[in-house]
Amino acid sequence: MLSLSYPHIEKEENQPARLQRLPRIRIAQIVMDYIAYGWSVEEICRQHLYLTLAEAHASMGYYFDHQEEIDQEISQEWQQVQDNTTQAAKTPFYIRMKAKELL
Repeated sequence: MLSLSYPHIEKEENQPARLQRLPRIRIAQIVMDYIAYGWSVEEICRQHLYLTLAEAHASMGYYFDHQEEIDQEISQEWQQVQDNTTQAAKTPFYIRMKAKELL
């Protein structure tokens, strides 16, 4: 099986995929803006000035190659938010999903 390498992304076993330069940023977080707002890669970079264009493109490439994995991560986070609705309205994740009208 061919193994692909994604520049700017690191993926450790049993851990979410993250940006190498900014390990606090998960690929799923970037993808949520794409899903929730329909933002292009360029718009994601305009909204998040800490991202480089290369990092955003690599993140979306990783997503499209590993969509099931990332969608599962987003679904799990969404379930956690719903289980804790008293604090949910304050989180960026809740705001993104609310924008997508998933509530």
